[in-house]
Amino acid sequence: MQTKEQIIIQLDQKLDAILEKIQRTEASYETELMQVHSIYKKSAQNLVHYLALRTFKIDQIEEELHHIGLSGLSSIEGHVLDSVLGTKDLLGKLLGKKENMPSKSFISIKKSQKLQRKNSKLLFGYKARKRFTRIMVTLPNTASEDLGFVKNLLANGMNCARINCAHDEPSDWLNMINNVKTASLKQHKKCRIAMDLSGPKLRTGPMIEGPRVIHLKPERDDLGKVSNPAKIWIAPPDVPPSPDSDFQAFLPVDEVLFSKIRRGNTLNFIDSRGKKCKIIVERKEGKGKWGLCSDSAYVETGIELVLHKETQTGRTSHRVGELLPKEQFVVLSTNDILRLHRDPSPGEPAVYSENGELLKPAHISCTLPQIFNDVKIGEPIYFDDGKIEGVIQEVTSDEIKVKITHAKNQGSKLKADKGINLPDSELQVSGLTKKDKEDISFVAQHADAVNFSFVNTKEDVLELLGILENLEAEIGIILKIETQKGFSNLPSILLTAMRSYPIGVMTARGDLAIETGWKNFASIQQEIMRICTAAHVPNVWATQVLENLAKKGTPSRAEITDAALAQQAECVMLNKGSYIHKAVRMLDKILRRMQRFQRKGQIVLPRLENADRLILSHQPFDIP
Repeated sequence: MQTKEQIIIQLDQKLDAILEKIQRTEASYETELMQVHSIYKKSAQNLVHYLALRTFKIDQIEEELHHIGLSGLSSIEGHVLDSVLGTKDLLGKLLGKKENMPSKSFISIKKSQKLQRKNSKLLFGYKARKRFTRIMVTLPNTASEDLGFVKNLLANGMNCARINCAHDEPSDWLNMINNVKTASLKQHKKCRIAMDLSGPKLRTGPMIEGPRVIHLKPERDDLGKVSNPAKIWIAPPDVPPSPDSDFQAFLPVDEVLFSKIRRGNTLNFIDSRGKKCKIIVERKEGKGKWGLCSDSAYVETGIELVLHKETQTGRTSHRVGELLPKEQFVVLSTNDILRLHRDPSPGEPAVYSENGELLKPAHISCTLPQIFNDVKIGEPIYFDDGKIEGVIQEVTSDEIKVKITHAKNQGSKLKADKGINLPDSELQVSGLTKKDKEDISFVAQHADAVNFSFVNTKEDVLELLGILENLEAEIGIILKIETQKGFSNLPSILLTAMRSYPIGVMTARGDLAIETGWKNFASIQQEIMRICTAAHVPNVWATQVLENLAKKGTPSRAEITDAALAQQAECVMLNKGSYIHKAVRMLDKILRRMQRFQRKGQIVLPRLENADRLILSHQPFDIP
């Protein structure tokens, strides 16, 4: 059995090897380090030091350090060299020898924290008064029309407004921006604006049109009583609801009828089966109104609507406008075959004979047919956020034949515009599309930061930097990591992006979880945050944060825990939803409370006043 002195000597030798590797690695990336912006010079060096450190079995070294009563090396991302040298100095003292410490100053813990705060402020502006972690909120179209909606978001805790260029039009974006600026001015806040470039979207193509009918279907309890009426968007035909709104149907009506509808009015109609039904108008939102229907009803184009007003007699009769075709889908079960084709013709479900024999497999197109040149037989393919899994069986220039390997027992529905992921395929798809290059002029002129989607390589970053330089744009860059390739190349992506400032990284957890595998994603998410901390680059924790709460009004237990862990990041992003204001309030309270218990990856132990009396209470940490 080794003596304590022998263990210390071996540890000292291991730290010597680490320091030597750090020195060699820094020298090998001298050219890249010379090109980073002066603001990031020391941070880029520390990133390289951290990457060199991680080539060793740090977990073993940590355990040995703990056995002799010293702290480990697990939380030194932001101040690598200073901490390694400090540990070596302590080992030297235990051995009774004096270490010749370098005279050069390195990033200390305090300096590391200061750099992290400074870089976060450069990108996101000032933090909230009682909260360190910023809140970014994705704006729905409502924010372009309703100043009060934006005011409430700011009052509830929004620090940064996100606008997705994949939705709406430049005129809508400008209205959103103006409303954010107006609301910020009135509340004496400085809300930053970040705009997402759409990026190359690999999704399913259109489906064949279904019948133009909507089925209103209220939820009922076990006794058959209505527990939740069907929610209906009532508006002129050119005013669709927000894509993320929680609704069952869009009922288009003409401008004349719409102008007469008031809150509390009733719209009576007879459905396609001859059943008498009614819709009660609940409230206005933007350029539309919400109605509630407690009847199960089938509504077709042209059905007569009779408006009954609450405060006056008389009735007005109009007809339902042209309804959208009912959304169609293909049902896929395990071992089914799906044809994914280059031809943009509408998809169709499988066709069977009277005896149940397959005559024609289901088929659908995809939005990026260039992938047909990149995929190979045997590679996995995922549809609709990983809900449907398959493996590629055949590939031609016009078609990919997929065998379904996982779906629901009763079959899974695949609809139009659903995501497709090919995590093991070497796709030659650039991070910037033609639309992105058109949108970036607007973004550079009006936003504080550009969210760069599907960054896979440093060449993608160089392309963006070149465009911004030509536009003479001084704008923040947030790199969205959402593929296995993007994660693998994160260090080189960061070193290249650090030629500009300010920069940040968004962990786009939706696609990234599918790309890297569900069982792997938790550790990968943490790794991204560690790499960002080493570079003193702020990280955005994004996708599905408090999603149930934002969309349905009630959070799940799992997403509350997820939101609490998000306090480790410098910013947390919320997506759109009918209850977004409630979600912002809840997230604000969770983050403010959790900062008493953790800072970045470090656990904080606040005082428990009566712990010595065997009584625990967290009441002092409550957030009103």
